Amino acid sequence: MPILTAVAAALLQTAPMAAPAAAPDLSWMSGYWLDCSNGREVAETWSEARAGLRVGWNLTVSRSGRAGFEASHITTTPQGFAYVAQPSGAPPTVFVLSDSGQTATGEAHVVFSNLENDFPHHIRYDRDGDALKARIDGVIEGQARSVEWTFKSAPLNTPCPA
Repeated sequence: MPILTAVAAALLQTAPMAAPAAAPDLSWMSGYWLDCSNGREVAETWSEARAGLRVGWNLTVSRSGRAGFEASHITTTPQGFAYVAQPSGAPPTVFVLSDSGQTATGEAHVVFSNLENDFPHHIRYDRDGDALKARIDGVIEGQARSVEWTFKSAPLNTPCPA
């Protein structure tokens, strides 16, 4: 056992460690957001960060009335600062911070990526004035695909107009 411990310690000392990405200020994501476009209702809520953890949930009702949900959180993980998604209660999928900052027009944005995931490969949020824009993209069967949402701030639990 002592030899294994010594080998492990040596490997830990010589293995290059990636510096964790600094946590960007994502306070601009906080709140209750609603997208009532294309005959669907998409509600998304993001908490303020507490002790380095930001929690989110999404509820989507399709045009046909089918409901879906996703629980998410943004925090520091062993892979780095990341968005962790659990759509419909699936096991967690980690998307690591790949870009953040401000656009040329001064709007805030953040991108999380996981090229090993089937779909999506990227999750992007942009703050555009009073709107929160979200986009997922990747490749399905060799074809580039994306889905976008434009959310407006709303009081908590507001539904789309009937």
